[in-house]
Amino acid sequence: MGVPLYQLKAEFFKALSHPVRIRVLELLSERPHAVAEMLPEVGVEPAHLSQQLAILRRTRLVVSHREGGATYYRIASPEIADLLAVARSILGDLLTGQAELLDDLRGPR
Repeated sequence: MGVPLYQLKAEFFKALSHPVRIRVLELLSERPHAVAEMLPEVGVEPAHLSQQLAILRRTRLVVSHREGGATYYRIASPEIADLLAVARSILGDLLTGQAELLDDLRGPR
């Protein structure tokens, strides 16, 4: 018997559960990037970025290739960019709802 689908989904979302990995995926949703290009955008030490990229590679969310002395990364599937866009939309809705609750709470005194 294989691994249940819900467990695979949990592992997939676990791979997305770090802010650096999310930022990397956002950057790669725009276009492929060399590691050196991502460093100033992500704002972490090279070793930390390397660790996060290794996790994304291991979970097959990104793929890499070498050109000369540089390693370039790209998202493995365009649906990853779609997922990030849906997450942004959901968060926007949630935050809008919270702002409305805060306004209600402050209401007329």
